[in-house]
Amino acid sequence: MRRGLRLVPLALLLTAIAEFAVFVAFGRWIGFGWTILLVLAASALGLMLLRREGLRAWRGFRSAVDSGQPPGIQVTDGLVGLAGGLLLAVPGLVTGTVGLLLVVPPVRRLVRRQVQATAERRVSAMVAGDLFGPRRVRVHRGQPQPSDTSPGPTAAQDVPPGVAIEGEIVEPRQP
Repeated sequence: MRRGLRLVPLALLLTAIAEFAVFVAFGRWIGFGWTILLVLAASALGLMLLRREGLRAWRGFRSAVDSGQPPGIQVTDGLVGLAGGLLLAVPGLVTGTVGLLLVVPPVRRLVRRQVQATAERRVSAMVAGDLFGPRRVRVHRGQPQPSDTSPGPTAAQDVPPGVAIEGEIVEPRQP
């Protein structure tokens, strides 16, 4: 985590350099007046999207909580939409393009799945289940792998192919 935070200043510097280079290239291609107008229009669109996505995320979260469903999918979808709106609102052609891509449904679903998978890896299985609901896990047939927490053979070895079994993911206790 801290290693990634050390790279933030470098990423911001590289983003600023890329924004400047793309702005100059667009300015030469379509004219600086049109380029400035395009940046301002993208920023205005980003501000409108921030409001819309924020309200949409809040409504999705509230409806999931009110219906007793896990709110994780609505939260991650809302975060991706808010990130798209924020990137569009920041003046710049590169950030605007990335922000616009994040609100396109197929890209948004793909990024949402990646955000969800990252969140599931970073929190305990119990918290992930509370946020995102029941998860599918793969059961491998054969001899159990030796581990410190394995008490012996599992019941999954006796299940015929194609039959679903219910289970619970239990994490080993941390020392």
